[in-house]
Amino acid sequence: MKLTGHLRKMITEHTAPVRYQIPVDDQLIPISDLIGKKITFKHLGEIHCIACGKKTNKSFNQGYCFPCMRSLAECDSCMISPEKCHFSEGTCRDEAWGNEHCFIDHYVYLANSSGLKVGITRETNVPYRWMDQGATAALPIYKTKNRLLSGLVEHCFKKQVNDKTSWQRMLKGIPDDIDLQQRRDELFVDFEKDIAAIKQQYGDDAVIELKDQQPLQFDFPVKHYPEKVKSLNFDKTPEITGVLQGIKAQYLILDSGVLNIRKFAGYLVEFTAN
Repeated sequence: MKLTGHLRKMITEHTAPVRYQIPVDDQLIPISDLIGKKITFKHLGEIHCIACGKKTNKSFNQGYCFPCMRSLAECDSCMISPEKCHFSEGTCRDEAWGNEHCFIDHYVYLANSSGLKVGITRETNVPYRWMDQGATAALPIYKTKNRLLSGLVEHCFKKQVNDKTSWQRMLKGIPDDIDLQQRRDELFVDFEKDIAAIKQQYGDDAVIELKDQQPLQFDFPVKHYPEKVKSLNFDKTPEITGVLQGIKAQYLILDSGVLNIRKFAGYLVEFTAN
């Protein structure tokens, strides 16, 4: 197999195990079928912005050129810190984009990736968000009317629960089991006053507790986890090759290291598999 084109983040399918494909322009690499085989990516020296398509010397925010990173709503700081949404102040970079992506139902969830974490996601991103994070289990615990409200709830929970995944730990193996429903019920009690304060300000239907949800489980196609995680980088090593030992989150696990496909979106590569 030999393909040439620009990388995009891997497409996931919630099967057992999770199934992956890598978009390369308008082609798809059935990467799950290549586990156990030697694969090679050769960066051909060009990067094109995934938004405007222009050639750029450096990629920002996983695939954008510098002007798009500075101007697009999806690259604004409130994407990382949703509780800081500034739409109501009239300073959103793109109101139409904000209405389409931020003013829709969101979930606050608990997940087990490198341990317990709290996060938020748009309803339309379920369950893909959790596969992209390498979570072995995930449980929606609140439904909110918009991104700001989900961010406010998440911000409260960060007092007790991590909101980041340790990607190195996530790639070293399967985390210990966590009873997500038990942790949810404990957090409902611990943060009852905080949630009540949000409802008092934004309305009782602004944040809805999800008491009957069941956790979703995820199994990833990994034959061998690395003892030490070595990150591979096209900017330092234009040609990356190795035997594909597994796939988890947006990472390919090779016998030579791990490659974050999403990080290099927009990179022009030649892909071969033996």
